[in-house]
Amino acid sequence: MQTFLRYVALLCLVVLGHTPASAQTAAPVTFMTAGEGSAFLPYGQGIATYLASKGITVDIKKSAGSNENLSGVDASATSIGTAFIGSAYDAVRGTGWANGHKHANVRALFPMYETSFQVAALRKSGIKSLVGLDGKKVGVGPANGPAEVFFRAAAAVANIKPVIVNGDPAALSKSLMSGDIDALWQGAVVPIPSLVEVTDHADAIVFGLSGTELEAMLERLPQLSATIIPAGTYRGQTAKIRTVAAWNFVIANKDLPDEVAYAITKAVLSATDPKSQIYPTAAGTLARNAIWNRVVPFHPGAKRFYDEAGTKLPRP
Repeated sequence: MQTFLRYVALLCLVVLGHTPASAQTAAPVTFMTAGEGSAFLPYGQGIATYLASKGITVDIKKSAGSNENLSGVDASATSIGTAFIGSAYDAVRGTGWANGHKHANVRALFPMYETSFQVAALRKSGIKSLVGLDGKKVGVGPANGPAEVFFRAAAAVANIKPVIVNGDPAALSKSLMSGDIDALWQGAVVPIPSLVEVTDHADAIVFGLSGTELEAMLERLPQLSATIIPAGTYRGQTAKIRTVAAWNFVIANKDLPDEVAYAITKAVLSATDPKSQIYPTAAGTLARNAIWNRVVPFHPGAKRFYDEAGTKLPRP
């Protein structure tokens, strides 16, 4: 009942001519992100702080990441969340991890940044490639999360059988440094925080995929694309890294009021320098990067902003 009354208040504000930003304070929005050591959490916290400066309140909720966020947003009209497009691809189709459940209520708001996947291993282990992970313990983040899903695909194309280890990325980085696991595969904006932690505090290397493995991954998973990590991205990295990547977007439930979705999208994408105003990884949080979502339909409220901004959206 309280939520209903707050939405009534929102609509009254709109009817009376108040700006969307001021109206939005009436909406109780939960912002699902991820756990400690993830790239989603600090990005989400930066967005929440920036929105608060515009009079828009969202409450951060830590989660297991993309898959949980997609399910949570699909089930709740008052939730938004961070999501990897690779995971959203399965969610809207009911394939893969979604296990037959089509997340028909999920809509896109705005682009976040590109996620790419890399592996870290201690130099003394001698592990330098996916093939070297055969039979080894590999940390992959939360169970059934996107990092695990794509690592299993990478293991299949490399014809290896590693031992999967789940857990929080921050805890897994410590496990790698202590020798409890042999490698850590993660996906996030570059440089990936958990891999930075390892390379900054241990003699470690970071690597990606071979040319053959990369081609096989792209054929198997069309929602991914090829990317290159420049030399010097991580401490001790002397050569570029070839690997796979895809974008991340903030998503919402289709029943989030249009004015709320519009105000949130407009506020975030109106930042003149998102890297400094929101968070360093938000450099790609720009209206023009909305074209990288061809998977999830855009929320009508978000589309209103893109129309006003002259941004042509792709069709999912």
